[in-house]
Order: sequence, then structure tokens, then C-alpha cells
Amino acid sequence: MDAPAKAPTAPGRAPVETTVFSVLLAVSFCHMLNDMMQSMLPAIYPMLKRDYDLDFWQIGFITLTFQVTASLLQPLVGLYTDKRPLPRSLPVGMGSTFCGLILLSSAHSYPLLLVGAAFVGFGSAVFHPESSRVARFASGGRYGLAQSLFQVGGNFGTAIGPLLAAFIVVPHGQGSVAWFSLAALLGMFVLWQVGNWYARYRIANGKRPAPNLTRPLPRRRVVLALVVLALLVFTKNIYMASISSYYTFFLIDKFGVPVQTSQLMLFVFLGGAAAGTILGGPIGDRFGAKTVIWFSILGILPFTLALPYVDLFWTGILSAIIGLILASAFPAIVVFAQELVPGRVGLIAGIFFGFAFGMGGLAAAVLGVVADKQGIDFVYNVCSYLPLLGLLTIFLPNMRHMR
Repeated sequence: MDAPAKAPTAPGRAPVETTVFSVLLAVSFCHMLNDMMQSMLPAIYPMLKRDYDLDFWQIGFITLTFQVTASLLQPLVGLYTDKRPLPRSLPVGMGSTFCGLILLSSAHSYPLLLVGAAFVGFGSAVFHPESSRVARFASGGRYGLAQSLFQVGGNFGTAIGPLLAAFIVVPHGQGSVAWFSLAALLGMFVLWQVGNWYARYRIANGKRPAPNLTRPLPRRRVVLALVVLALLVFTKNIYMASISSYYTFFLIDKFGVPVQTSQLMLFVFLGGAAAGTILGGPIGDRFGAKTVIWFSILGILPFTLALPYVDLFWTGILSAIIGLILASAFPAIVVFAQELVPGRVGLIAGIFFGFAFGMGGLAAAVLGVVADKQGIDFVYNVCSYLPLLGLLTIFLPNMRHMR
């Protein structure tokens, strides 16, 4: 790994003034592995539903277990590591995901599936706050770019997961999930090297003047802005949960496609989301995070409203467009929140990554209950109006003027 550049510290900026791309690419690669393994879970839902005779609410509860485990722990991990950084915690988190995959591959009862999902959630709770901090330290001040590179790894991993499930897990059965534990071992090795760079970075920068941690706005305005950002993440992730957990069922129910075709369509959506994540950060660096948030949340409204009423071909096209536009907001939201609360990189990353997971899990459980009673089509009709909550962006301050 590259050593950190020794440049003067600007107020409010990380000490590294040159972007350390080797570190950014390493954490992005591990994010891809981490989220690829995690995405195996929703991708095998149709198989689990058939093999264990599960209802939709039980499918939703698996997602809830995984995501709420991550949601509850991520802010706590971030808060702790803001005060006492743990460079070696990254491979530990990947190790938890490894254990979860082994459990999911060998479970023979519904409770064991929940335990496996909880292990995977714990791995996410440890991985995201600390790796997000590493990405910011290696950014050289290009925070949007760093968050995009970091997050796009996760998006690509999430997109690849359904493909691997379609061509490996579905034909070979539940036990083949264990094969992906090899990816966890690779991730643990790479993250150990990242931890070495992180430790050297802390030693090299330990005696430099502390950055300016003064809040850019009065406390009340900061709190209001954080609440608005949280609600925007809530809106985004309810819609994302409706796609990631139930999109395959929606396609099977409405168009009668086979499971593998439905997973390929899910890959199209998630691939669009990965592309949107790449674009969101650099555009936010250039035009401001608030501009990206406006466009991302409200910009998908015409497409979400049309999605429940089009044929299979246009469903694929619209889902790719929705994924592209919607995903561009999250890097901007994380950077925006970190600028509002300087010096709390881990806590903010934990809250927003954790909130994303938790709200997605809660939404998945609720939407599962609704789908059992009203049908999948009804769920997608209701969710199509969620982007209207993007109007809350009007309450966000203009951080470019604050700088």
C-alpha cells in the first residue's frame, strides 16, 4: 500500500492531500466482496421459500434480522472507532461474514437461517464505518470521489450476487453458498494489508495539528439537516428494499418468467445502481451534494410511476434508469452529513450505512406483510410515489456557500 503523503493539513480536511488510489481501490474491492456475499441472501430467497415453505413475512424477517443487526451496531462501532480507531477490525468483520455464509449453506431449519443472517449483518456493522473512514483518509480531500469509489464496489458486489446465485446456487443448491466463503478469506487478506496502511497513516499523522472541527452551522440547523438526510435515506431504501427483496417475485408473478430470468433482471437494476454510485460522488464534488440529491430523489419519479404498468422489456429499461439515478444520491448524502459534523466520520458513516440497512430491513418486513395480503403489484404501486418525499431537500443548507 502507498504511504500517506506528507502535506500540510488544511482546516477541516484530512491530512492526506494526495488521493491514495491503491487504498481506495483495495477497500472498494473488499466492499465488492463483502456486498457480493451479502447479496447472496436475497438472491436465494425464491429457493429458500420453496425449500422451507416460507411465507413472504418470513422472507422479510430474514432481511430484517440481517439488516437490523447491522443497523443497531454500525453507529456504535463508528462512535467507538472515532475515539479509538481499530485498524485490525476490518478483517474481523469479514470473518463474521465468512461464518454467516457457512451457517447459511449448512442450515436445516429456519432459526439457523436467521442466525446466519445475523452473522452476515454483524460483518457489515464492523466493515462499513471503518472502511468508510479509511476511504476518507485516503481521499486527498476529494471526498465525493472517494465515497463513490468505495460505495461502487459494494454496488457491483450487490449486482454480481444475483448472477452468481442464478448460475451457481440455484443449480447446485443451498450447500454451494459455502463456496463463496473463499471470497471472504481473500477479503480478510486484503483488509489486513489495508489495516497495515491505516496503522502507518495514524503514526505518520499523529503529531500534526488537529483539523478544524467547528460545526459550519448552528446546532439546530445541523440537526434539522441530518433529520432531512435521514428521511431521504429512508425514502431511498424503502424503494430499494422493494426491488432487492421482492423484484424477482414481482417479475415471476406478473410476467411468468423463470427464476434465473428474474435474477438477471435484478442484476440489470443493481448494475444501474452501481453506475449511478460512480457518477454521484464526482458530480457532487463538482456541482455540490445538494444538487445531486435534488436530481436523484425527485428525478426518478416519472420512472417509478410508470414501472408497474409497462411490459417486460420496458420494466428492464426503467429499472436500470431508476437504479442509475437513485443510487447517485447516497455518496452525496454521506459526504454532506460528514461535512455537517466534522470529526465524526465513523459515527456518520455508521448512522447512515446503518440507517440504510435498518430501514431497508424494516421496509422489507412490512412490505412482505403487505404483499401477503394485497399482492406484489399493490406494493409496487404504493412505492412508486415515495420519491415525492425528495421535496424535503428544500430544507437542506447550501454547503458550497458555507465553505
